[in-house]
Amino acid sequence: QLQLVESGGGLVRPGGSLRLSCAVSGPTLDYHAIAWFRQVPGAERERIACIANTGEIADAIDPMKGRFTISGDNTLNTVNLQMSDLKPEDTAVYYCAGKYGACAFTSGRFKYWGQGTQVSVSS
Repeated sequence: QLQLVESGGGLVRPGGSLRLSCAVSGPTLDYHAIAWFRQVPGAERERIACIANTGEIADAIDPMKGRFTISGDNTLNTVNLQMSDLKPEDTAVYYCAGKYGACAFTSGRFKYWGQGTQVSVSS
């Protein structure tokens, strides 16, 4: 099974940037995908972007499109989420999640989860 640990969260001012990292361990030679999600209290987890070790990337969609970029090394031992032009509405707990096989859109398709890291955007 995959183990995931997020890092890099914190407090940032509006318009600022932040990079989150997800350290992935376990059987990573098999076809697998890592995604970033975020969640605010009372809402469902929202997928941000996804990357697979085949090179497949599912980019961020609105409202994060053009501001958030997912990247990873060939084995996806580390998957990063570069966030720029951050807005107060980006405040959330950010999670990385893993699954074997291709990227998926819904959180229920991902079996393995990190503990989450808080991102707060405020002046």
